[in-house]
Amino acid sequence: MWVPTEQEKYGVVLANFRGLVQYGLPLEIGDTVQILEKCEGWYRGFIIKNPTTKGIFPSCYIHLKNAHIKNKGQFETVIPMEDSVITEMTVTLRDWGIMWKQLYVRNEGDLFHRLWHVMNEILELRQQVLVGHLTHDSMSNIKQHITARLDWGNEQLGLDLVPRREFSMVDPDEISVTELYQLMERRHRRKELPGQASMHHLFVQVKGLMSASLGEELEVFLFIYDSRDSRPISERFVVRLNKQGVPSALEKAERQCTLFVDLGSSDLRKDVYVVAHIIRIGRMVAGEKKSVSNVQYRRPFGCAIISIADLLTVDSKDDHLLKVYSCNMETEWYQIHDSIIRKVSSRYSLVGSNTGLSMSLQLLHGDMEQIRKDYMRLFTRNISITKRLGFSDIIMPGEIRNDLYITLEKGEFEKGGKSVARNVEVSVHVLGADGQIQKDVLCAGSGELGVEQHHSFVLYHSNSPRWSDQIKLPIPMDLFRGLHVRFEFRHCSTKEKGEKKIFGFSFVPLMQENGSILPDRTHELLVHKCEDATYFQDVARYLKLPYSKTNTPGNNQPARNSKESFWITSFLCSTKLTQNGDILDLLKWRTHPEKIADCLSKLKDIDGTEIVKFLQDTLDTLFGILDQSAQRYGLKVFDCLVHIINLLQDSKFQQFKPVMDTYIESHFAGALSYRELIKLLKWYIDRIIDAEHHEQIQQVLKAAEYIFKYIVQSRRLYVGATGGQGEEEFRCSVHELFKSVHLFLSHQSKGVSPITHTQAVFLRSFPTVCCELLKVFLVREVAVLAHDTLGSLPVMAHTDCPLQAVKLQCIAKTVESPLYTNQECRCVVLPVILRHLQVHMQEQRDLVMCAHILTGMLSVITKDGTECVASEEVNIIMDSMSGVLLRTILEVTNCPQPAGTALRLQYQDVTGEFVACLLTLLRLLSDKDYQRFLSRFSSKDELMAFLLQLFTVFEILIRPDMFPKDWTVMQLVTSNVIITSLLYLSDALKKNFLNEKFDFKVWESYFYLAVVFINQQCLQLEKFPPSKRKKVLEKYGDMRVMVGCEILSMWQSLEEHKLNFIPVMIGLFLEATLVPQADLRNVLIPIFHDMMDCELSRSGNFKQVEAKLIDKLDSLMSEGKGDETYKELFNNIIPLFGPYPSLLKKIESETWRESGVSLITTVTRLMERLLDYRDCMKIGDVDGKNIGGPVNLLNFYKTELNKEEMYIRYIHKLYDLHFKAQNYTEAAYTLLLYDELLEWTERPLREFLGYPLQSEWQRKECLHLTIIHNFDRGKCWENCIILCRELANQYEAYYDYRNLSKMRMMEASLYDKIMNQQRLEPEFFRIGFYGKKFPFFLRNKEFVCRGNDYERLEAFQQRMLSEFPHAIAMQHANPPEQTILQAEAQYLQIYAVSPVPEGQDVLQRDGVPNNIKSFYKVNHIWKFRYDRPFHKGTKDKENEFKSLWVERTTLTLAQSLPGISRWFEVDKRDLVEMSPLENATEVIENKNLQLRTLIAQCQTRQMQNSNPLTMCLNGVIDAAVNGGLARYQEAFFAKDYIANHPQDGDKITRLRELMFEQAHILEYGLAVHEKYVSLDMRPLHKKLVDQFHMMRSSLGLQPQEFPALVRASPMHFVSGSPRSCRTPVPSAISPDGPRMVMRRSPLTYPAVNRYSSSSLSSQASNEVSNITGQSESSDEVFNMQPSPSTSSLSSNQSGSTHVNNSAPASNRASPLPSDKQKHSRDNLCLSPRDRLCTGLFPSTLDPTARTVPLQIVDPTSSRPEPNLPTLEKGAGSLGIGMRSYSPMPTNKSPQKTSMPPLTPSPIDCLPPGGLVLNSPARSGSCSSGISSLSRCSVSETCGMDPALSDSPVPLPVPVPTLEEPMVRRGSKTPPPYSVYERNNLRRATPLPHSLSVPPSADPSGLPPKPHLNRSHRLHSEPRQRTVPRKVSQL
Repeated sequence: MWVPTEQEKYGVVLANFRGLVQYGLPLEIGDTVQILEKCEGWYRGFIIKNPTTKGIFPSCYIHLKNAHIKNKGQFETVIPMEDSVITEMTVTLRDWGIMWKQLYVRNEGDLFHRLWHVMNEILELRQQVLVGHLTHDSMSNIKQHITARLDWGNEQLGLDLVPRREFSMVDPDEISVTELYQLMERRHRRKELPGQASMHHLFVQVKGLMSASLGEELEVFLFIYDSRDSRPISERFVVRLNKQGVPSALEKAERQCTLFVDLGSSDLRKDVYVVAHIIRIGRMVAGEKKSVSNVQYRRPFGCAIISIADLLTVDSKDDHLLKVYSCNMETEWYQIHDSIIRKVSSRYSLVGSNTGLSMSLQLLHGDMEQIRKDYMRLFTRNISITKRLGFSDIIMPGEIRNDLYITLEKGEFEKGGKSVARNVEVSVHVLGADGQIQKDVLCAGSGELGVEQHHSFVLYHSNSPRWSDQIKLPIPMDLFRGLHVRFEFRHCSTKEKGEKKIFGFSFVPLMQENGSILPDRTHELLVHKCEDATYFQDVARYLKLPYSKTNTPGNNQPARNSKESFWITSFLCSTKLTQNGDILDLLKWRTHPEKIADCLSKLKDIDGTEIVKFLQDTLDTLFGILDQSAQRYGLKVFDCLVHIINLLQDSKFQQFKPVMDTYIESHFAGALSYRELIKLLKWYIDRIIDAEHHEQIQQVLKAAEYIFKYIVQSRRLYVGATGGQGEEEFRCSVHELFKSVHLFLSHQSKGVSPITHTQAVFLRSFPTVCCELLKVFLVREVAVLAHDTLGSLPVMAHTDCPLQAVKLQCIAKTVESPLYTNQECRCVVLPVILRHLQVHMQEQRDLVMCAHILTGMLSVITKDGTECVASEEVNIIMDSMSGVLLRTILEVTNCPQPAGTALRLQYQDVTGEFVACLLTLLRLLSDKDYQRFLSRFSSKDELMAFLLQLFTVFEILIRPDMFPKDWTVMQLVTSNVIITSLLYLSDALKKNFLNEKFDFKVWESYFYLAVVFINQQCLQLEKFPPSKRKKVLEKYGDMRVMVGCEILSMWQSLEEHKLNFIPVMIGLFLEATLVPQADLRNVLIPIFHDMMDCELSRSGNFKQVEAKLIDKLDSLMSEGKGDETYKELFNNIIPLFGPYPSLLKKIESETWRESGVSLITTVTRLMERLLDYRDCMKIGDVDGKNIGGPVNLLNFYKTELNKEEMYIRYIHKLYDLHFKAQNYTEAAYTLLLYDELLEWTERPLREFLGYPLQSEWQRKECLHLTIIHNFDRGKCWENCIILCRELANQYEAYYDYRNLSKMRMMEASLYDKIMNQQRLEPEFFRIGFYGKKFPFFLRNKEFVCRGNDYERLEAFQQRMLSEFPHAIAMQHANPPEQTILQAEAQYLQIYAVSPVPEGQDVLQRDGVPNNIKSFYKVNHIWKFRYDRPFHKGTKDKENEFKSLWVERTTLTLAQSLPGISRWFEVDKRDLVEMSPLENATEVIENKNLQLRTLIAQCQTRQMQNSNPLTMCLNGVIDAAVNGGLARYQEAFFAKDYIANHPQDGDKITRLRELMFEQAHILEYGLAVHEKYVSLDMRPLHKKLVDQFHMMRSSLGLQPQEFPALVRASPMHFVSGSPRSCRTPVPSAISPDGPRMVMRRSPLTYPAVNRYSSSSLSSQASNEVSNITGQSESSDEVFNMQPSPSTSSLSSNQSGSTHVNNSAPASNRASPLPSDKQKHSRDNLCLSPRDRLCTGLFPSTLDPTARTVPLQIVDPTSSRPEPNLPTLEKGAGSLGIGMRSYSPMPTNKSPQKTSMPPLTPSPIDCLPPGGLVLNSPARSGSCSSGISSLSRCSVSETCGMDPALSDSPVPLPVPVPTLEEPMVRRGSKTPPPYSVYERNNLRRATPLPHSLSVPPSADPSGLPPKPHLNRSHRLHSEPRQRTVPRKVSQL
């Protein structure tokens, strides 16, 4: 049976286990498992990272590990008992592994590879730690390395900062919050501000000399040179190179490398250089013959330099090739490096272009101990250390050095009887008094072993040589006495073969008679003559001689020449030897007692380096004199002691303090000295107040720490020697001394006085004085002394007094001292410390130090284990400091942060430390402490003020910027303390501020804090990784739910006071419920039920609740809060979680169920749209999907909620989206929605959405200008013109002629753009979104989309599929089945549709250029259609036209395109079928119009060549050869057909007329074609003429059979427009006639059909027309493809029926369109698109809806043909009549949609000032520019003429003259542009026609276009002005 485990609790999986057995738990190798039970070789448990899934697994798969169990039982937690670093590594690597893979997915390759290397490195280090074979130091180093790598990885991955102490993570519950903050801050500061090393070192490796002319060995001397002081600052390092220029000992790498050590930060300057002197070893003159001399000389070769500053930016070792320069004159060699640095180029020259010294250099930072650890490989090879000349900036006590440096400077020698100057070489020896040469004591530099003789280099022919050659004498200290150095001078002849000839010598002793070493200076030595080396056999002979001119000459000296001298410079660097005689005299005071006074006086003048060398001896001397002659020398000895103590305060010697401490503890023997020291110290203190000069007194007090150390140690020695005698005397003397101290400390001076500085000096050392007194006094006695001393200090002082800061520093040191650590002392000192702290914090002074003190106090209390005492002390601190601490935090956090980095970090430190102190105090308070603390407030107001302050501080603490974002540990601790405090304070809130004592402010602050607490980022556990979430839940639980329950409890306790929080708290509670935590939502959502119930009982409705819910919901969900679950929680009737029902379920049980359900339904629908909107906004690119969201939401706010302000906000969001996507037309339409809400009044408007405070007129003007700008960029210039006119009217009304002029010029420029600039016509596509996976606003709906420029069907399909990558493209146009609509998938159905312009009079007018017509063909379109051909009944194989029907689908949109979106939903779908006869009529009619257009374009030279016309003629005529029109005759003119279809008589007649018309047009077209055809196309033209005659014959038509109507020329209108035509038209078909006309009147037929009839095409035809009614434009004709004709009349190879290229084939056996039907717009003959579906050519199903095409009338005919309708009045100039019978659609009010913001606001174009209307402004306060949307927006007068009569007139129509007024069609006021449904009313606002809805079914006309003559307005009503006066009235 299964038994709970006792020991086997934790293990690691050794192998994979599939878990195929029943209840098996699948395991992977490396998983850690927690074991719950065991049974016969099986364990039951769970994987640590997935504790919810439990199962069984074999025990043999598990490696058990020791573990510690917490909370043993059902909720036990297992903690592995292993090194915390190992545990952290394991957990961290698991988390990194997941994120590492994500880096690869995000293509962050650099971090991916770096992290991979670090992870491998950590794993290797982990193995070393687990093995456990490392020493303690090695283990520490590895752990340090591991934690550094872990911190680096966490920082790179954005993970939390881990608080550590000695490499191990700390538990926040086991340390105080102040300690936790300090740990976090130190680690954070180390990360932000890496420490700057004070010591630096330079690593140098010489690799060789690159030269082509080497033949001698070389010596390279490297040293560091300070060019500012012109002195070397380091020894020399020597590298020897062989004849090939490489190091001689290549196998010994240490010979090539050195480390220049102890460089200070001040040495890393630009003027500090690494200098290399190169000496060659060979013949005297380079290049001389070998037979001249065999002696080798050291001769100068060259010099190279590099600046230290060049190495500062290089982190790794870098190679350098230095140029080598030689000296032009050898006499200048000693300063060649200085000449190169100062660029005195006349003194040096480049050795050779190929010569260079190759070196590697690298700067290392840190002390030598750290360098040895970090660069261990350097020191394992015994690398040479090149020391600094002199001591470093910091002298260490253990440092032992004894080096003497002698530099051979120069010499002055005579020629010695030679004709030329000598070649002088100096040989150096060190000899003892016995003449014995010392071995290995001469060294040319580091890297070389010592030798017994040194030879200088030789300067050629120079009697005044200057060497500057430095040698080092590392002589042991005990050998210095009696040694001297001898310098022998020899002449080196190049002609002599043998020994170098000596001619003189000099010497100098190293130690003087008094024991001091040769002083540091330049010495001029005498040169003694010597011509034989045997003279040196007896050194006593010359040691008696003077060695320099400062010596007194002796007897029996050898001959010497006073003109010859030799100069050397000596420098001693020794920690034991001294060159100062005064210090030696002081140490020998017993021998010369008469010199004591003089020596004591000179001690202060001795260099500190000399004093610290003999520190112990000097102190023994001083105390020896004090014990022996205290009365005589006591004061001087005391002053010397003070001088030495203060000397150790210097940073250079502060490392010697431990030496003095050791001396005091171990070597000091002055048992009676304490009496004199106390007496002398009191003597100085008593004279402080009256003294004029305080310098010496301040020096004494500065040394008070060590003076008391000597006093205490002396007393202890005395007690030990006498058994404790004189105790009372000692105690009294110390108390008397402190009375003097208290007296001078209590002295207050005005301003800053010397006494103030003296007080500050003493306070700095007082804490250590107290610590010393603890060694001889009782603890409480010292505490009383400290209390009295601190209490004697003045509490208040002026701001600039330095004593205040020093006082706090003294208190801080006291808190850190053992005096405060002791519990008994702490109770005595605490009150006085708190008193000083309170005063400083109240005055906001020295807050950094105050925070430091408070932190130290609380840290000590936390470490103290006595709970009772700690509680007492915490209460004392809480009573004293709580109020001032809260005020300080509030003031500090509300102050702006300083700009500097250091000040900003200091600011953060202060804030963080105070916060940590407050949290520590609150954490230490128990329930009783809270009750006691709150009960001490005497009044309710005091308690309320405290609670409000505390709640405000808590709100600050949970701000996101309170702590760095990676301080999650600190944030969680803060949250835990806050929630604990809230639980305690909630009882006080109920007790003191409820019922009759209710206070709204406190309760509101409480609720606000609770909601902010719930929403803080560190508590959103859903965003955490699983391991982190598990840790937080185990440690703290879900604190959000705890606070939520507390909110509900507090809310329920309010009872009748709930009304005070409605609707104020609705937004807050709503924000809390949006947190994605199920339990929290279930707890808080019932509060809304209470709010609705309370509001209903108070006001009878809950409109306030509704308004606040909607407003807040929008802002919160736009920020990313809320989800589908939250929506369901509101709406779903079924309980979702636990015992809490949904809100709707609760509401349904109330009496106000109906209104409540309505509210919840509205809110739910709003949430649906907000969620869709938010999902859309997550997409980076602006496309249809994320445009649809804001459009849908905008409509919802406008139509359902009537929220004007939200409506306008989303208008601007949509505008910004369009602007960003460069959808300028849509952006203009969007902004027009806001423009329509405004009127031309002076009503003031408040600042809103970036608009300034301005009048309504000014804002509307600004919007107009912005809209015009966007329409202009979108090339909708016709819309711009309407808006420009409206603005011009306003400017004219206000007599603003300057702006009026600009507006008129702008209007003129817009006309130019219309005529001169090219506009692309977009394609339109119908797209259906089917399936439940689409967003709410797209789901199971169909739209028509306006395509982008140059976008065709295939590109649009690809774009849609990329926007919806999971969608499936449907391959047919049939309506979707129900299964598709309900499928959990996405289906797209896309095909092209054709626009159907309605009511556009301009399209019916002849002579209107295509540039103008093209705009109206694709703008303001409500209807779109597509055709599907099919065969009904039996298909006639010989003539398929008999059964060819067309299914025409018309889509009516909810809003016209273009509009506020590029796509709109289909509002209505109409489907009709066209009979074969109607189809044939439409095909021929469209082809006729296409032919007319091409002929006109050819005549007016609108095309570059006649190729389009040629191809069109060929397509029609050539098809006629194979059948053509004859097939239509056969199909529809047969007697059987006429008999069977008597109702089609008119249609057959119409078809016959069109066929005759086509034949005539072809005849005329051939005539035009003959005129313009090129020579190479003449054969084709002749062929076409012949085929035309055959076609005409096949139809049985003769020229005389053509009716008069048909025989007339098709070109019957002249230049420009019908009203201006006066030229008669020729009566016969002649190319000359029409050509004359067309020179004045361009023929511009409206485009009608994209596809021509198959009956008019042939095998050779390139037309792509079909029966869908979409015709080709000329460019499409130019790029024709073979037609997929279904007619057998076309050709034997013709295809199937006419198939619409834009519509997919249906399931009715209709074939798919051929790829050859695709069209191109890239050809140069670009013309407006010809569309079948225009207002000019409506469906032929309705005979009354037919538009009669242009009729050609014979001018000789007196009356029209009987079947022709009469022409409209004013329709043409030569009897050309046009009449539209098409019914117009009903009036529609387009509904606008919206989008979110991104780019420029419309206020960018704001005018500098507004205009003032003459009419009075509306009364009322400033508003947002949002008026009621319920008012009508249609003005009574919109600036357009009323409709004229439409009566017919007889033919022919006379040509009007200029005197006769032109009568135009009546115009109609367009209905408003609105976001309402079409039948909704609008406010009276003038609206441009271009923005209007479709005209009604019986329109009376359209507004005049700019090209119409003004005379047309004579019969129209005058336009109404918005102002009373006009220019004409003046």
